[in-house]
Amino acid sequence: MRRLGASVLGMEAIVAGLITPVAITVGGVAPGLAVTAGIGLAVLCVVAAGLLKRPFGYVLGSVVQVLAISTGFLVPTMFFLGAIFTALWITAIIVARRVEGATSR
Repeated sequence: MRRLGASVLGMEAIVAGLITPVAITVGGVAPGLAVTAGIGLAVLCVVAAGLLKRPFGYVLGSVVQVLAISTGFLVPTMFFLGAIFTALWITAIIVARRVEGATSR
């Protein structure tokens, strides 16, 4: 379950980091706000991926999904991308639980 969750969060960290220049150049967002939102979200993704050894990591990963969607207020495309990553996050948790349940019998 950790691998799937960490994979989703890792990919999301890359996308989150890349919204920084897009927010500045295309969205006209102030550089300080764009860096805080983009790089901050990317760092939070990496931290959440590292904490997936504990149940709190999954809670933090879910909070990251809400924050990713809310970055759509800076870069409207992130509403769509955040929803995709949220769907991947939920799918990773569901699939991993099914696989772990099937292998533990």
